[in-house]
Amino acid sequence: MSKTIILALALLVGLTLSAQENEPKKKKSEKVTFAVNMYCENCKTKIEKNISWEKGVKDLAVNLEMKTVDIVYNPQKTTEENLKKAIEKLGYTAEKVEG
Repeated sequence: MSKTIILALALLVGLTLSAQENEPKKKKSEKVTFAVNMYCENCKTKIEKNISWEKGVKDLAVNLEMKTVDIVYNPQKTTEENLKKAIEKLGYTAEKVEG
């Protein structure tokens, strides 16, 4: 009888693992680039210090010369729109850069 139970448990574990392998992998991060009307080193620092603390932000790169902000974020925790609003809340304009 115990062999039957062990065999049934082994079969159940095998089926569970097989089902998990067939599930599509969820995206854990996405990247968005915004054109931002920053003009000095203080602007860059302000954006870096504030946006890096936004929920879901994993990585942030602020390029003052190009006036862009690249954000890698978890789409399950935030959205592009929320990130745009966070930049605008600091007093800047933010437009998504396509491509």
